Amino acid sequence: MDRDYRSRRGLRGFSVNRLIPNVLTLAALCSGLTAIRFALRGEFRLAVIAIIVAAIFDALDGRVARRLGVTSQFGAELDSLSDFLCFGVTPALVLYLASLKDGGALGWVVTLMFPICSALRLARFNTGLLADTPPPAWTGSFFTGVPAPAGALLALIPLVVSFEAEAAWPRHPLAVGVTLVVVGGLMVSRLPTFSFKKGRIPRHLVLPSLLAAALVMGVMASSPWIGLSLLGLVYIGLIPFSWLAYRRQATQERAAPSADVVSLRRVDNRPNFEE
Repeated sequence: MDRDYRSRRGLRGFSVNRLIPNVLTLAALCSGLTAIRFALRGEFRLAVIAIIVAAIFDALDGRVARRLGVTSQFGAELDSLSDFLCFGVTPALVLYLASLKDGGALGWVVTLMFPICSALRLARFNTGLLADTPPPAWTGSFFTGVPAPAGALLALIPLVVSFEAEAAWPRHPLAVGVTLVVVGGLMVSRLPTFSFKKGRIPRHLVLPSLLAAALVMGVMASSPWIGLSLLGLVYIGLIPFSWLAYRRQATQERAAPSADVVSLRRVDNRPNFEE
């Protein structure tokens, strides 16, 4: 009877809901590997599309896991490995095959730098999750540095521009190399950037936000490469605002304990009329 009970438990096994986020992560991983295949065949447009698909799957897996309540350490580690390949190794190899291979040894050194920056960023993020003291809740609205998916798309901007401009200068090794170095530096920097995960839109801005989203989708539908490049430039333009917002929140947090201490002192200094 005990054996039958154990066998029934084994048949029940793992919930399918717990597998869905990991399946999405593996789909992102497959998309990243497929982008490398397209790049080896010289189909760079398809390679960029595959990286974008990987970014979409990467954005979905964590949200689906939290929505279903099935987050796990295994899923977090798998997601980090997928991010390193899809948004660290793959964009660097695509840009090397499209442009930097003409830069000789220096082009390969720049190519190596980008996945190294991605690995360092992901390692810092993973160790931050193991910190004994959790950070303040408001820091969840910010990333430290540019996240890996955004960094990959920013690094691909010169290649994306060349698709629309039909010109050689965006693919010049110097332009691509400088972009890789700058984006890699942003990834490992301490600059706070908006995470857009916990952001809330005020009621009076809902309709303008929907209108802006419709305009963005219209541009992406008519001229996807221009739209993607503009999105990257807008993201870069938001970095100073995210830094200011982070400093404002940090200043308010530092001021709050001081106000609490002052109020406690006032309470302690009140005359005790019960004596």
